[in-house]
Amino acid sequence: MKALQILIVLLLTAATTNGQSYHIGSCPDSLPQENFNITKYMGTWYELEKLPAVFEKGKCIQATYSLLPDGTVSVHNEELLSDGTINSIVGVAKVTDPSQPAILSVHFFKDVPEAPYKVISTDYQTYALVYSCSDFFGLFHIDFAWILARSRMMSEDIIRHLRVKMSAAGVDVNRLTVTNQTACEGYRWQGRGHPTLCIGQIYQWCPVLFKDEKAHVTDIRESGDAMENLLWLQHPPA
Repeated sequence: MKALQILIVLLLTAATTNGQSYHIGSCPDSLPQENFNITKYMGTWYELEKLPAVFEKGKCIQATYSLLPDGTVSVHNEELLSDGTINSIVGVAKVTDPSQPAILSVHFFKDVPEAPYKVISTDYQTYALVYSCSDFFGLFHIDFAWILARSRMMSEDIIRHLRVKMSAAGVDVNRLTVTNQTACEGYRWQGRGHPTLCIGQIYQWCPVLFKDEKAHVTDIRESGDAMENLLWLQHPPA
C-alpha cells in the first residue's frame, strides 16, 4: 500500500509539473451526446480551447476524422510548430459499445492503453465538445477536454455558452486555455508534403488513409518516449 501511495504522489507531481489537469476521486459521470451520428461528425475540426495537454506543443491545432472500411475511424491530428513545420500523428478510434456511439476509444501507440474520447455535445456543423478522462484506482483522475469548431474562429458569445455546457459536464472550465488559430493559412495540412506518423500496429491503415497520395515508408525511427518503432510516411507534394 505504501508503494502505491508513493506512486500516486509521483504521478500527481508529474501531472502538476506539466500543467496537466488532475483531480482527486473518480472521473465525473458526464453524459454523452444523445443520438450521436458518427458519419455527420467526420471531417476536420479546429481546436479553440482545451484543458492543458502535454502532448500538444504547437498552434493551429486541428483533427481530421474519416470513416475506414472496417467501421473504425481514422484520427489525424496536426499542429504547426514554432519552426514552421507541421507535426502530425495518425491513430484509430472505435466505438466500443454500439448503444453509446458517442463514446469512442482512440489508439495511437502500440502497447499503450487506448484513450477514451467522449463527445458530450455537438451540432456537427459548428461546434463539438469532447471530454476524455482516465481513472487511476478510483483515487484520482486525469482529464482532457476540447472545444472544437468547424472554423478557426468563433464568437466569444458562443464560446461562453459552450463553456457553460462544459461546466455542466463536470469540466473545470477555469483551466481551459485558448489555442492560437491565427496565421495558419499557407501550410500544407492533412499530411500533404509533410511526414505523417503511422504508429505500431496501426500502420496497416496508412495505405488506406493516404492511398490517393501514394504514401510510402521512408524511414523507421526509434522513439524514446513511446519505446516503439515509428513508421514515418512521406507524402509527395500535390
